[in-house]
Amino acid sequence: MKSMLRSRLFEIEQESIAPIPAEARHGRSRELFTIWFGMNMTPLTVVTGATATTLLGLPMVGSIIAIFLGHAIGGIAMALHAAQGPQLGVPQMLQARGQFGSRGASLIVAVAILMFVGYFSSNLIVSSDSIAALLPEANGTAMIIGCAVLSFIIAAFGYNLVRKVTALGAYVVGALVLVSFAGLLASGDFWAHMNHGEFTWTGFLAMLAIGIVWQLTYAPYVSDYSRYMPAKSGTKGAFWGTYLGCVTSSAMLMVLGAGVGIAVTGVDSMTGLHGLLGPALGAAVLVGFALVAAAGNSVNAYCSALCALTLVETFFSGWRPGIKARLVTSLVLHVLGVALALTAATSFASSYFSFLSVLLYVLIPWSAINLVDYYVIRHGSYAVDEFYAADGGRYGRWNAGALAVFAIGVLAQIPFMATSFHTGVVAEAMGGIDIAWLVGLGVSSVVYILIARTAPKLIRLDSETKFSSIEPQIHGK
Repeated sequence: MKSMLRSRLFEIEQESIAPIPAEARHGRSRELFTIWFGMNMTPLTVVTGATATTLLGLPMVGSIIAIFLGHAIGGIAMALHAAQGPQLGVPQMLQARGQFGSRGASLIVAVAILMFVGYFSSNLIVSSDSIAALLPEANGTAMIIGCAVLSFIIAAFGYNLVRKVTALGAYVVGALVLVSFAGLLASGDFWAHMNHGEFTWTGFLAMLAIGIVWQLTYAPYVSDYSRYMPAKSGTKGAFWGTYLGCVTSSAMLMVLGAGVGIAVTGVDSMTGLHGLLGPALGAAVLVGFALVAAAGNSVNAYCSALCALTLVETFFSGWRPGIKARLVTSLVLHVLGVALALTAATSFASSYFSFLSVLLYVLIPWSAINLVDYYVIRHGSYAVDEFYAADGGRYGRWNAGALAVFAIGVLAQIPFMATSFHTGVVAEAMGGIDIAWLVGLGVSSVVYILIARTAPKLIRLDSETKFSSIEPQIHGK
């Protein structure tokens, strides 16, 4: 049995963006839990959590409530996407063809690729910085390239090795996180400054939104992993395994970051954590975080390759990308990610990373439309084979109605946005509170349901489609 498992891990994945056949289905909710628990075990999560007590100036208790509440809420929508994987058996963004048409979906897929590459690069930078905090004389370029090479090797083997490495990282960094919390709680500076800061609704809601949006950023690729789960029994497990793994780890590490931010001032979070733990223990934690983040970055790399193949396949009807196409695509995306990470000090890279926040606003209406269409309107019933049809099959090349709703959802958010690029009039009037994500989800959902009920042909629905009047059920058929 163990030899079979090893051969599976180091056997290059045969599947690409085609539906996963029944005989290839395997996995349990516990495995999904470890994937998503390990996915968040990165320095980037800690650094983001420190925002609560540093940039936003919240006290520790207010930070903890905002962090846990934000992740708990955002995780629901994210995990509802994951629950689609076992039923349809295809990558997450390929499912968008069921709502937007084969070519209409390419707009959403392109946005997802930009986001994946951005977060891949962000993880490379933060991993490199963690090691630089320990070894200032180390060559930053070499560290970034080394982290990318590790990610490429893991992503090249595909699903099984990515899943196993991420799971292993969950145990390794999970232990390091417990050690870090122990060091933080033993720090007199933490307790002395715990009540520092001032609770403001602007800061609280901003941190709440960070947690919610953090979870929603995973929505475009959670089904890439749950699609291997058995169709009949995997839906409920996909939801809970993904939800508990992702929410628990991200909230826990952000709380750690908030604690470090309040205990140590004047330095970045990872350097501060190193100082709290002492030279030896701090070094072990920083190196552990950096290595696990580099290996876990293969999750971003693997999914971005699937998205890129989905985008290319849209315009080359009949082409079915195989192993070679996935490997070449992954290599190209790794090179792009490294190039972006190496230019992090330039104005271009700085603008690009700020632009990532705008991409999230673009993906929120997609999430709303996808969830409403899947759970409320079609009840998970799609003709998956027609996702690959040259003319888009019953879903067409362009679904004008869905694309119109998508545009309305994006535009509706503009007055409520608060970013470095733009602050809307409503957000400004509310003191910088950003509720654009809530407006985007709400407006897109309501408008899509109204069109589906009153003019179903606009979104390519049969007139006899029955609508659900209850909350979506999370279970297998």
